[in-house]
Amino acid sequence: MAKMILNRLLLGVLTLFAVSVLIFVCTEILPGDVASAVLGQGATPEALVIFRKELGLDLPAHQRYWNWLVGALQGDLGVALTNKRVIIDEVLPRLGNTLFLAAYAALIAIPLAVGLGVYSAINEGKVADKASNILTLIAISFPEFFIAYLLIIFFAVNVEWFPSLSTVSPGMPFSERLYQSTLPAITLTLLVAAHMLRMTRSSVLSVMSTPYIEMAFLKGAKRGRVIVRHALPNAAAPIITVIALNLAYLVVGVVVIEAVFVYPGLGQLMVDAVSKRDVPVIQACGLVFAFVFVLLNTLADVMVILVNPRLRHKR
Repeated sequence: MAKMILNRLLLGVLTLFAVSVLIFVCTEILPGDVASAVLGQGATPEALVIFRKELGLDLPAHQRYWNWLVGALQGDLGVALTNKRVIIDEVLPRLGNTLFLAAYAALIAIPLAVGLGVYSAINEGKVADKASNILTLIAISFPEFFIAYLLIIFFAVNVEWFPSLSTVSPGMPFSERLYQSTLPAITLTLLVAAHMLRMTRSSVLSVMSTPYIEMAFLKGAKRGRVIVRHALPNAAAPIITVIALNLAYLVVGVVVIEAVFVYPGLGQLMVDAVSKRDVPVIQACGLVFAFVFVLLNTLADVMVILVNPRLRHKR
């Protein structure tokens, strides 16, 4: 088992390395000249030469990648082109805001989705099961920005319960931060809970056809007890995987939601950097997103190994 976990961790490191190469290559092949875009009207030939030398653009691409990677491993993500601020000082507060929003949504979505998924499996074919299927399909079908605007129209404009813009600042009281982040958290909850609910239901029902479940029914056990005590633990592996993927989405896929609610998270920082052609900030945000995604998926693989006896004890 230890060897399998070590292999998963090594695979995660190799995946992160491959993603870092991809991020660097994608930012390098962007059309246009970064120095000209940043300098604007002041882009004289002499200024361009000096600016490219300051950025290290006069070095070969492989050397620039190596310098960037070594700096990132040491916690040095460089300096922003637009405001000359240290990037790590900008990324960390924004990352904290994004993680707070993701945790807020996850605390609502995971118990709700798993609980309703088990309840739907217990009541398969009944009104509650059919209603949950319809509602989850509706939530999955709508794009995330459309759900966000619907919530803004209803909760912020019509009933005026929550603000339409999430104004979050350092030093804000915890209760006020929760209040300001409620609408983005509800939007994310509706998106990820639907996926997790359907996966929980299908995973539990797929286990229900196994012989040991039939034996439990023959012994007179009730359906709810069979699902909770026997089916759910054996369906844990795919449920853990889908929860990890949706948790990764809560961190990595919040760019649109943060842009709609003007939430000061890492996604909003990346959008601003793209609009200003601030390549070092784009690279830093992409690398942080990749690290979180790979980390959560690696943890999911390790947890699946721990909860699955067939993986822990290979014959």
